[in-house]
Amino acid sequence: MIITDTGVPEEYIDIDEWGGEVMLRLDDGWCAAVDRDTLLCTIYENRPWICREFEMGSYECSIERATMPPRAPQQD
Repeated sequence: MIITDTGVPEEYIDIDEWGGEVMLRLDDGWCAAVDRDTLLCTIYENRPWICREFEMGSYECSIERATMPPRAPQQD
């Protein structure tokens, strides 16, 4: 499934090294659609299929979270 077919806003889509559409990740490695204060998806209603299928708390979720870089402290 192509991400643009799911309603994801184009500013959150990137192209990987094979030419496929992927969710944009920022320099810190986090998805660009995640609100850094709440850790909630800002495009939840239009999130791609893979995000809908990725069960929170699952083994796969735990592995992904373990490989993510730590969040930088928020500046006030």
